[in-house]
Amino acid sequence: MGPFPHDAPRPVVDDHNPMGTDGFAFVEFAHPEPAKLHALFRQMGFTAVARHRSRAVTLFRQGDINYLLNEEPGSHAVRFTEAHGPSVPSMGFRVVDAQHAYRRALELGAEPADPAAGGLTLDVPAIKGIGGSLIYFVDRYGETGSVYDADFEWLGEREPFPQGAGLFYIDHLTHNVHRGRMDVWYAFYSKLFNFRQIRYFDIKGEYTGLFSRALTSPDGRIRIPLNESADDESQIEEYLREYKGEGIQHIACGCNDIYGTIEGLRTAGLAFMPAPPDTYYERVDARLPGHGEDLARLKRNGILVDGEGVVEHRKARLLLQIFSANVIGPVFFEFIERKGDDGFGEGNFRALFESIEEDQLRRGVLSAASKRAAAPAK
Repeated sequence: MGPFPHDAPRPVVDDHNPMGTDGFAFVEFAHPEPAKLHALFRQMGFTAVARHRSRAVTLFRQGDINYLLNEEPGSHAVRFTEAHGPSVPSMGFRVVDAQHAYRRALELGAEPADPAAGGLTLDVPAIKGIGGSLIYFVDRYGETGSVYDADFEWLGEREPFPQGAGLFYIDHLTHNVHRGRMDVWYAFYSKLFNFRQIRYFDIKGEYTGLFSRALTSPDGRIRIPLNESADDESQIEEYLREYKGEGIQHIACGCNDIYGTIEGLRTAGLAFMPAPPDTYYERVDARLPGHGEDLARLKRNGILVDGEGVVEHRKARLLLQIFSANVIGPVFFEFIERKGDDGFGEGNFRALFESIEEDQLRRGVLSAASKRAAAPAK
């Protein structure tokens, strides 16, 4: 990933990028017991750097990642938890011109945020997104004129971009949708923001299956994979039942040294998905010749590796990734390091899928009796 968005030149609004998107501004979280999120974010290396001047909203930051923890009574975020439990009530997109993006979204059929559904977290334009969550448009960011400088009071000695555990940007936010709804949400992001599809997966585990469609914004900084279940028992269906609707399944954060980051997070007590079987690591050399990674350390940490090995003396292009356990209701986190590979770990999808199936088996959500043939492709 390139420099932080505040260091990079802003995009322009044109036919290619009609909304002027420029990456993720923030992700918002809420919980019936907010103290648990305060503890979780600190465990993940985030620092509470500021509090809203008039609302019970805390800004947690690590690198260029902004997490807003909303505890404001009657707000959209807190009311969202009444329907979904611990959840992700909104996300913010950085844009060149927030009012332009908002007007264009409404002209194209987007629904404005409903004041009757509770107060907004920030005083910026917002529309309805996945599962009744909101998408905010933020055009004041960086060190000068930041929306956080205007609306928040900084805590202690100001450190603009705390290093924490080594996370430094939001890579993607994955959505889980009801069966038959993947095309609906693809059309939403395509029509409003000119997102394009960059990947399509048809994943069959031993017990269940899913379809996934990865989208990216014109600026390349906002990536939204869409997951749809192939059956009644998959991890997607379990999420939809527990979350009581569609929504954000996981937040992927990038780091520069995934080994050090994960070892630090494990020491801090963060729980992770079950590791893949030993055979996964036994096959890495054949699958990615010349990868150059420390297999023993990969295995010890349960980190997955995907991409392309050395081909005709070209340097290997790799993606290293690992997934936390469900830590906010059915929501979890992904940690990645990109070493030249811009995909989503296609070669790891089956390993991840089977790892989550193993977690479901351990928790009793699946049983041997539920094993069946993989669902046919669409």
